[in-house]
Amino acid sequence: MTSTFSHWLHRHNLAVPATLVLPSAAIAIAGTQASAWLRYEREQILAGELWRLLTASFVHLGWSHLLMNLAALALIWMLFGRLLTTKTWLLLSLASLLSVSLGLLLFSPEIGWYVGLSGMLHGLFAAGAMASLRAGHRLELALLALLLGKIVWEQAYGPLPGTAEFAGGAVVTDAHLYGAAGGFISVLAYMLMKR
Repeated sequence: MTSTFSHWLHRHNLAVPATLVLPSAAIAIAGTQASAWLRYEREQILAGELWRLLTASFVHLGWSHLLMNLAALALIWMLFGRLLTTKTWLLLSLASLLSVSLGLLLFSPEIGWYVGLSGMLHGLFAAGAMASLRAGHRLELALLALLLGKIVWEQAYGPLPGTAEFAGGAVVTDAHLYGAAGGFISVLAYMLMKR
């Protein structure tokens, strides 16, 4: 049964989305105690709870926040999922995830805690758009321009109107910046190695 499910995921190129969805859903089901133990908390990380650097992206403020992130993941996957191998997407996911956590830790000391996939998703969007450009598509220049415009807006004016209300809490826009930068740099490194 397990091998059949695994084969189905790989055949439909869904292994990477499943890798992001399943832990996020499990933590949401587990409730607030699990979320508190797994979210990014600066002071706890500095005290040695390093797992939070990896787990924070899978914790969400609530079901609406999780569903918003999963809708963005579905969009990214429909646009770009076929362009890279499962292994490459997993490495880009890890790079984007770590870019968010380490970026917050090193460059945003005022941010005490963070949760959500959105930072990593910004990285995956940037990486996917770059991979699509490399494959010869040109519309992705407009998508990269929109991503850059969104990040500049967020750094200058704060989150897009309505996102905090829908997510159910404050939006950490620095996470979007660090995630996008991590995805962009990682996919550029990948492209250079492939040459």
